[in-house]
Amino acid sequence: MQTGKTPTLAGCLRNCQAVAEFAQKYGSKIAVIPAGERWEDGTLRLAYEDLIGAGAILSYLHGSFSPEAEIAVSAFHAVNKNLLAYFKKSSSGKELIARGFESDVEIATALNVSDCVPLFVKNAYVKQIV
Repeated sequence: MQTGKTPTLAGCLRNCQAVAEFAQKYGSKIAVIPAGERWEDGTLRLAYEDLIGAGAILSYLHGSFSPEAEIAVSAFHAVNKNLLAYFKKSSSGKELIARGFESDVEIATALNVSDCVPLFVKNAYVKQIV
């Protein structure tokens, strides 16, 4: 990954508030990019859980949002009260549960349980604490 001098953070539901607060220290223009995943044939699969995670991070940021960011925040707010149930119904959630990883889905939906902020430094993520 080549981001030059642009700080690159890793965020999810578990650390969304910490990542947002840390990111705001760098300035007012922040890009939040849902990761998605690759299918076996190399094509990109947009992931529901990544949209919700992006919306969670964005929900803690201040300022104006792009239309895409507004949709992500709206999606997060729509499912926030019952994250686990929605994630279990998602394609990825069903896939994980079928493979015996239901506890991973539960862990992934724990909101703001970590203050760790992974910052990309010299080809590795380094733990930052807010």
